[in-house]
Amino acid sequence: MTKATTIMKKSSPGEDKAEASPSQLIDARIEELSDWRGEMLARVRTLIKQADPEVVEAWKWRGVPVWEHAGIICTGETYKNVVKMTFAKGASLEDPSGLFNSSLEGNTRRAIDIHESDDIDEEALKALIHAAVALNISVRAAAGRVRSQKKPKGA
Repeated sequence: MTKATTIMKKSSPGEDKAEASPSQLIDARIEELSDWRGEMLARVRTLIKQADPEVVEAWKWRGVPVWEHAGIICTGETYKNVVKMTFAKGASLEDPSGLFNSSLEGNTRRAIDIHESDDIDEEALKALIHAAVALNISVRAAAGRVRSQKKPKGA
């Protein structure tokens, strides 16, 4: 008689992530940080979802949480000393509360660097998220109008 042996295939780190949803990957990032950065990323995520219940979570550029609605709203990057929210079209957004404090020199993006001891102005952040969504929707609508006005080739 031979003894049957069961071999469990151990998945490589990339395999599990390939099958996980973006929301699950963001959950995992928050958990793996296990310090103030994970807590801050979770808090920012909650505020984004409160501001825009229709937001779609994505996982791009080899591990960056991204929130989208008719285009990218913002990313949530984590570094050693900062959680960075980068707004894709931040330079086009009104920021009356002065939340943007990073990436101020460019023509497109703007960012908010959040340090461990920083307080978040939740209402101002939600207003910024609303503005980013409204901008994305208006840009998409304008692009649709331009495409529909173009005449087909050969007409």
